[in-house]
Amino acid sequence: MELSPEYYEWEKESIEKGMQKMYRLSLESLLKIRFGQIDEALASIIESLLQLPVDESSRLILQSSREELLAKFVA
Repeated sequence: MELSPEYYEWEKESIEKGMQKMYRLSLESLLKIRFGQIDEALASIIESLLQLPVDESSRLILQSSREELLAKFVA
């Protein structure tokens, strides 16, 4: 049985969405571990963190104070 190009496109998109969700959950987990909770201010920078490579966003979370992290992303 040969699968259609549409199926392969759907499969690729599904995998990408799953990876994005896992990345978001990982970042949220790091933020909770590092700062105890995700308040409104930290929640507001998650999208910006998601735009960075995984190693860079993780490094920022682990090596920055809460104030430094917020200052980097909040104008």
